[in-house]
Amino acid sequence: MTWFITGANSGLGLAIARTASAAGDRVLATARRPETLEPLTAEFPDTVRTAALDVTRSEQIPGTVDAAIDAFGRIDVLVNNAGYGLRGAVESWSMDQLRRLFDTNVFGVVELTRAVLPHMRAAGRGWIVQMSSVAGFRVSPGAAAYSASKFALEGLSKGLALEVAPHGIAVTLAEPGPFRTDFSGRSHDWGEEHPAYTEILAEEFTKYRARSGKQSNDPVRAAEILVDLAHRTDKPLHLPLGPEAFAAARGEFGSRLSALDEIEGIAADTGFADES
Repeated sequence: MTWFITGANSGLGLAIARTASAAGDRVLATARRPETLEPLTAEFPDTVRTAALDVTRSEQIPGTVDAAIDAFGRIDVLVNNAGYGLRGAVESWSMDQLRRLFDTNVFGVVELTRAVLPHMRAAGRGWIVQMSSVAGFRVSPGAAAYSASKFALEGLSKGLALEVAPHGIAVTLAEPGPFRTDFSGRSHDWGEEHPAYTEILAEEFTKYRARSGKQSNDPVRAAEILVDLAHRTDKPLHLPLGPEAFAAARGEFGSRLSALDEIEGIAADTGFADES
């Protein structure tokens, strides 16, 4: 099994790279700064190859994919893990911040996926793992921008899954809850404080920052789940990871169903009166 993993120098990406390598799989690990991958290659010199890749730099993508094919002959699993968060009220961050977020979390993912797909189609198999989030189906105050990027990723990936299934390719949206990584810390950009929302968001952001490094979920366990799924045929489209993610999904979709029941009598009555 051969893996191509972006953002493999920390957090879930590093855990997946280490776990796959420990299982005997081969890994092309990428990061914007390749020197941050040196501990990984020192630990697994025979199975890990590394490359510099900034997914927002279109010119880097074809060569990096070619390097993976040259090194291993194929790409069985693509893990689009590189990404970051943007916190702040909708009125607080700049449009440039939003565009940069989408460049990494959405457009870079799409561009790399499109570069890998011809190789998977030619092989008649493959698995694309999109690192989404509970924020891909549930929104909290101050996280509208990040959720927007993950909602976009989810929609694109669901459509992609339908298109590539006839070619033997599966797509999974990994939707982790809080894991003990640095995502809540350095993997975030922040909008300017806006006086209209200070009171609304202060407690939310204080709790968010305080939990960094104290999350109850182990990234190695998430990695083990993904490595196990890589060797199975029944890959899910949605993969909530952690008890908080399952609780969030049940709560979100349960409330949506309740809201549908409440509004159906009004909103579903849309036919032409003379054709009833």
